[in-house]
Amino acid sequence: MEEKLARRRVVLVPVRAQGHISPMMQLAKTLHSKGFSITVVQTKFNYFNPSDDFTHDFQFITIPESLPESDFKNLGPIQFLFKLNKECQVSFKDCLGQLLLQQSNEISCVIYDEFMYFAEAAAKEFKLPNVIFSTTSATAFACRSVFDKLYENDVLAPLKEPKGQQEELVPEFYPLRYKDFSVSRFASLESIMEVYRNTVDKRTASSVIINTTSCLESSSLSFLQQQQLQIPVYPIGPLHMVASTPTSLLQENKSCIKWLNKQKANSVIYISLGSIA
Repeated sequence: MEEKLARRRVVLVPVRAQGHISPMMQLAKTLHSKGFSITVVQTKFNYFNPSDDFTHDFQFITIPESLPESDFKNLGPIQFLFKLNKECQVSFKDCLGQLLLQQSNEISCVIYDEFMYFAEAAAKEFKLPNVIFSTTSATAFACRSVFDKLYENDVLAPLKEPKGQQEELVPEFYPLRYKDFSVSRFASLESIMEVYRNTVDKRTASSVIINTTSCLESSSLSFLQQQQLQIPVYPIGPLHMVASTPTSLLQENKSCIKWLNKQKANSVIYISLGSIA
């Protein structure tokens, strides 16, 4: 009997936020359907408890870090993200080294959420291809890419001012107003700019994959690939249309289903602002 070929393995590094975990796990299921084994590397702060959907050829590993549970609340999301990325560099490197020693099947690449950029250094050291995964949109990634230049040129100064000035149009970005820019109220503008610099820095990434589709964001995708990143940018979404899997971090409230079933077809629009917002 011909020996069954071992699956090549992909290592995924998600961030624990509902809008990031769901597409990452949908990506995992999609890659598995294409013949890959999957390893998901987590910390106690981005721990996802896998359901029975993730049994065969899926491996979940929790890497050690010494951050106290109170840090997320005390530091806020932005400062905590800096600390988590710094804390996980060594432990992820050790984890990846062990995987390379233990796995009988070859590791094809490391795919990491744009906010878990610590993964790139270890992949680089072990000469493994690494890929950035943006779970939001190509336009959001493009905006973060140009924010640093706007910040240096003091174009974003009104964001520090009272709300009245934030209603004004941004020069050369008509019809966007300052308040339309994707910045967080969880930290100072300086800290937010540092996050953006890290998330859009391609470093040694061989490509960027984005949970979007070219028919919706062709101009942003073109800008990223041809002007900003100059590496392949692949729109691979919407992933929920490719692979459906239970990934809720909270117990789901399904009381709306009875009401939805009574509505006319195509008469309901669902809008989500994200689990943090």
